[in-house]
Amino acid sequence: MRILDRYILKSILVIFAGTVFTFAFLFILIDLFGNLQELIAKSVSLEVIVQYYLSFLPSIVVQTSTMACLISVLFTYSNLNAHNEIIAIRASGMNFWQITRPALVFALIVSATVFLVNEKFVPQSSMVNQEIRDTQIKVSPSQKGKGKPIIHNLTFYGLKNRLFFIDTFDPNTNDLTGITIIGHDHNQNLIEKIVALKGIWTGIAWKFFNCQITTYTSALPNAPISIKMSEEKLMDLKETPKDFLRQRMDVSSMNLSQLHSYIKRFSGSGAIKTINNLRVDLHQKITFPLRNFIIVLIGLPFALMSVGKRKAMTFTSIAIALVIGFLYYVADAVGLALAKGGALLPWEGAWLTPLLFTLMALFIIVRNF
Repeated sequence: MRILDRYILKSILVIFAGTVFTFAFLFILIDLFGNLQELIAKSVSLEVIVQYYLSFLPSIVVQTSTMACLISVLFTYSNLNAHNEIIAIRASGMNFWQITRPALVFALIVSATVFLVNEKFVPQSSMVNQEIRDTQIKVSPSQKGKGKPIIHNLTFYGLKNRLFFIDTFDPNTNDLTGITIIGHDHNQNLIEKIVALKGIWTGIAWKFFNCQITTYTSALPNAPISIKMSEEKLMDLKETPKDFLRQRMDVSSMNLSQLHSYIKRFSGSGAIKTINNLRVDLHQKITFPLRNFIIVLIGLPFALMSVGKRKAMTFTSIAIALVIGFLYYVADAVGLALAKGGALLPWEGAWLTPLLFTLMALFIIVRNF
């Protein structure tokens, strides 16, 4: 590695580490003060609080890496420019790509690291965080140590295009109360409604008590053709207690393999809009780490073109970072919204912003360098 590359990379690494640490510290501090009263009221120990916030770290790193990467690169090159070092480097015959190679390699490494953390650590840390919240923070001191907390108001799409509404689910006994299941055909017409006061898992199937099953015809919307009452009935439901627990996992916390399996499992449910949204999320998980490299690529030309006093350069770098980051996030949100609304295909919505900003970056570089 060239001496110049080591010099630039060292500056980028120091600023990047400091920025990520600052973001993480501020996030934890703000969240801690926001929940301080509840933590004291629930008598949460210091050890549990430390474990709770440590489980946040992978998500914080993933979410803040983009701005931290951009700020560190722009600060470094703006300082070089402010001290006329860029002029000296360019006078030696080095072109744009040779000058920015350390930053671009760094951004690629950060992108790969974010992808790895998102795949390997974020899902597990999210589950740990949720478990600590449910068993240590959101329960009263008298309830601690008595197993997993009861889940209230569970709603999700199941197989065979069924929508589940569950008042309570006890993961310790696998008991359900207040059950409502709405079934639709592939045209989203109501064909079945199941209501039960209670359900238990026998180990093989669900047994519902005080169950009413109403069948509808698609020819006459909301017109029942039969109503059957049963005090006890074994149900033909493929969902198991593990599936009920799995519904609590946020899609944003799943890795690619988990999300792909989730989509495949419910692809035949008939919930077309939901499946389309999940496919958008799947493509977005692939493009998300790339934003570290793309935003740096489009920000570097501005850092090298900027001229002015040293203090002014610092504020200019911050302003450029904020504007570029804001524009990227807005454009990305619009693309994803269009895809989820059906105006674009899932992959088009996820890849629109990365491709657009990459082309813009290359155009600016070719035009000015």
